[in-house]
Parts: sequence; structure tokens; C-alpha cells
Amino acid sequence: MKQLIELKVNGESYEAAIDPHRTLLEVLRENVGMTGSKEGCDLGACGACTVIIDGKAVLACLTLALDARGKEITTIEGLAKDGKLHPLQQNFVDYGAIQCGFCTPGAIMSAKALLDENPKPTVAEIKRGVSGNLCRCTGYTKIIEAIEVTAK
Repeated sequence: MKQLIELKVNGESYEAAIDPHRTLLEVLRENVGMTGSKEGCDLGACGACTVIIDGKAVLACLTLALDARGKEITTIEGLAKDGKLHPLQQNFVDYGAIQCGFCTPGAIMSAKALLDENPKPTVAEIKRGVSGNLCRCTGYTKIIEAIEVTAK
């Protein structure tokens, strides 16, 4: 039986009638229209679906949408303001940390949560902060550089 839920995503409220087993990733993409978070493995192993819930990086493919009610959800779409990319997004572009782009939203969201919690991380802390985000294109060096420059 479907349940009517309200989610607060990027500062806006959205209502959706969903089956209780639906994941946050499914509801964000299919009901809310936020398609920036990607479904990579659907097992919580790749990080492509990472969003921020109440300040913490969370895998949306492993989170039931029902469990996200009443919480502040931020997706990659919520970082840019007034048509201007967030500095982290801009540095991913400027430092070549984007190639195919599939993992990029998740990596940026993990990095954002890290920098919000620790504005001046060491390189080792940056590596640990994005260790759950798999990238098959960049070799991670450019991703780490983009995060490091943002922190400075």
C-alpha cells in the first residue's frame, strides 16, 4: 500500500505517494525529478548515489525514502546557487576531475560533506573522505587536487 510522504530536498518540500520499499535514490530520480544522483551498483559499493542528509554523506540506494522524512536532503542539484556553480563543482571542472561524469555527483557530495565537517583536511583525510566513491576514468589524482584546492 502506498504511503504519502513529504521530503525536503534542496530546501524545497516534495510530496510523493510511494511504496514503502522504495529507496531514496528511486524517489529522488523518479518522483522528485532530481536525476543528478546516479544508480551505479545499487549495492552501496560505488558511491555514485551519494547525497547529504542532515550534514552526512549517505548512500541513497541503501536508504529507504521513508527514513528520509523530516530530514534535510541535499543533492548535487542543490549546490549551485543563482546559476553559479559551488566552488567544489567549479574546481572539479577546472582541475579536470570530471571525465565521463557518472561518478562526479557522488564524489562531489562526499567531498562537500567532508569539507563541511573538516574545512582543512589533509590529503590522507581527503582520500579517506572519498574512498567510497569509485571512479574508473580519472585515477583519483584530479579529484583529490580539486578537493584540496577547494579547501584552501
